[in-house]
Amino acid sequence: MVLIDIRGMLQSMGKEISSFPLPEIDESHDSTRGDPREIIEESSIVVERDDMNLPDQLNDEQRSAFNKIMNAVGSAQGSVFFVDGPGGTGKTFLYRALLATVRGNGDIEVATATSGVAASIMPAGRTAHSRFKIPLNIEEGSYCSFTKQSGTAKLLQMASLIIWDEASMTKRQAVEALDMSMRDIMGCPRSPFGGKTIVFGGDFRQVLPVIRKGTRSQITEATLRRSYLWDCMVQLKLVRNMRAQSDAWFADYLLRVGNGTEEVNKEGNIGLPSDICLECKGNETDLERLIDTVFPNLNDNLTDPNYIICRAILSTRNEFVDRINMKMIERFRGDVMTYHSFD
Repeated sequence: MVLIDIRGMLQSMGKEISSFPLPEIDESHDSTRGDPREIIEESSIVVERDDMNLPDQLNDEQRSAFNKIMNAVGSAQGSVFFVDGPGGTGKTFLYRALLATVRGNGDIEVATATSGVAASIMPAGRTAHSRFKIPLNIEEGSYCSFTKQSGTAKLLQMASLIIWDEASMTKRQAVEALDMSMRDIMGCPRSPFGGKTIVFGGDFRQVLPVIRKGTRSQITEATLRRSYLWDCMVQLKLVRNMRAQSDAWFADYLLRVGNGTEEVNKEGNIGLPSDICLECKGNETDLERLIDTVFPNLNDNLTDPNYIICRAILSTRNEFVDRINMKMIERFRGDVMTYHSFD
């Protein structure tokens, strides 16, 4: 069994155990048939029963996108999609429906996202940089750091569908590196991503790629929309905000701001509606009033998880966050307990 584990680790690095002076493996003890660890992990994912019902709960926009993507998966001819939707339009809900359907059919699907938070809310999700072995210092013409013989390459070759969420946040060179690597391992140099069906998603109205001390033009140039791949991506738009159905005005307002259609003043600034603003008097009571507004009757609702998760105060600097947190803790009943951890 030890030799089998060693073989799996070597395969993930693109090497074979036969290249090393080690005893031969008794294949009768190997229930994986020598498959790379990456394929074993993906093949062993159990689809939750609730997720299997997600396709029946899609709205019209999500259903249209779902059908187009699944038709591409079924035809095995390969297509590249970009799901464009503001926050709250159900992109993750769509991804989960796709994941459940593909995996429920016994096929392999690779779920990734640019950030760890986005990856964590997809079943068996991983960050794109981790899954695709994308170099940290990405440049024009870079390739991913996996070989044709590696477990990652074999996983991508077997995958029926690949999802990359929040692609709008990543540099186009990272996506292009995956494209060139996929063309190489699939042996299809003229087909985007080697002829695989791949779904990108994101919202260019939100966070764009981070360019150190970059100008506006440099940041724009780094986005996926400036890639040679953009024109071959089928655009799937989600507009209906499922998260803000009870506040349609605010959802429309955010969309206008993101699209650049909201009215601005002579300085080019957007005026916030007074009913979503809190007057700042320039003294210590400002923070107290902010906390009271966002967390009314805090001590009466401390044990209510729905109350807590539906509220948040965002800030621009860690020092401000620490100050707000201290003010919040001072309001809690009971004695303060400090617990020290160690690695």
